[in-house]
Order: sequence, then C-alpha cells, then structure tokens
Amino acid sequence: MHSVLFSLSTVRVGILIGEQKQRKETVHWGYIEDILIVVFQFFCILPEMLRIQIPLLLICFLSTVLSENCEDNNKELCTSKNDEQQSLKSATSVYDFHALDIYGNDVDLNKYRGHVLIIVNVASNCGLTDTNYKQLVQLYEKYGNSAGLRILAFPSNQFGGQEPGTSQEILNFVKKYNVTFDMFNKVDVNGNNAHPLWKWLTELGGDKGGTIKWNFTKFIVDKEGNVVARFAPNNEPLEMEPILKEYL
Repeated sequence: MHSVLFSLSTVRVGILIGEQKQRKETVHWGYIEDILIVVFQFFCILPEMLRIQIPLLLICFLSTVLSENCEDNNKELCTSKNDEQQSLKSATSVYDFHALDIYGNDVDLNKYRGHVLIIVNVASNCGLTDTNYKQLVQLYEKYGNSAGLRILAFPSNQFGGQEPGTSQEILNFVKKYNVTFDMFNKVDVNGNNAHPLWKWLTELGGDKGGTIKWNFTKFIVDKEGNVVARFAPNNEPLEMEPILKEYL
C-alpha cells in the first residue's frame, strides 16, 4: 500500500513537471509550493523506510526543473546577445540606436536626424568635469538654437568611480552649470556590458574608434549620423569649434 502511494506521489510530481515543460514557463514559488504540498501529503503517511526516499525525490525534481530554467535563461541571454551583435553589424549611423534618457525614457536617436551632434561620456567628480561642462554649455548656448547643435551626454562610472550617483543626483549636480542639453542614463562605455551605441563608436575604424580612455571622450557626428571626428579627454570642448563649424 505504501509503495503504491509513493508511486502515485512520484507520478503526480512527474505530471506537474510535465505541465511546466509544456507551458515553458519560468519556475516560480507558487509552482514549487504545489509540488511540496503533494510530497508532504504522502510523507506524513509513509513509514520511516520510505520517508528517506522523499529527499531524493525532491532533489530530482529541483535539479530537473531548475536546470531547465537555467537553460531557458541562457537561451534568452544568447538570443539577446546575438540580436545585439547583429544590430551592431548592421548599424550604419548613430540613428540605428536607442538609449534611455536620464529620466528612464526610451529615445530613438533617429530623432536627431539633420542635427550635428556631440556625443560625450561625462562624470561629476573628475578633474576634467568643470572645464568640460562649462565649455559644452558655451557651445550649446552658441549653436543650439541658431545652428541646431545637439549634445548627448552619457554619465559613466567606469573611470575611477567618478560618477557614483543616481540619476537624480547627477541631475542635481549639472544644474549648477545650467545644463539644458540632453542627459542620458548612466552606461558602460567599454567592455561586454557597454551600451550598444558606445560599442559601435569604439569599433569604428581609423582614429575614430578604439577603447574609451577616460571621461569626456567626445565625438562629433554630422547631419547624416556619421562620426566625423573624435576628441580625447584632454581636448577641451572649445577646441572642437572649428570642426563643428564645418558641419553646422
């Protein structure tokens, strides 16, 4: 009788696992709770000899379901990475990318079509911060309304941990420079977790590509979305003005 009950519990657990596989759902606690209730019901009426088999049943169940869940997650991760790689390969301009602004809104960079852009990685606690923010604001005030210049600033904490704050803290900081150009969400600009736009920028050929060396690396983008110049962190923004004028 006890053997029959144990077999029935095993079958019931197997059915629940099968249902989960068919639905291809991610494992959640409610589902695991159903399994534990079934097992506990039979555990209470089984003799001691059979009770020792219950942990084995649970181990079998958890290893089966959780391993499949990990496989599904890995497949999703691989698919996401493959899609990202495909997007990078097919990208021909900055207009092929999206980014979250500092308020968390998704921005299609195609909205900047027809504008000359400065794309820059920024930080609040860098020795270059004061000069760069002041001069970027100068350029924006001079050419923003009159010539359509747009500045896209991407905070990054990758260099010396010099941008540790939240989005709100960053916004509060840049207020003292009267920043009105577009601020984006904090991103990585190098490495496996780099934002796709920045991966694409670093993979450009010639003197425009290559690893981002420090805060305030600046790219000039023409009205067709092509990167036409790159400036190192130690180049002050006003040094870009002659090239900007060529494209405005």
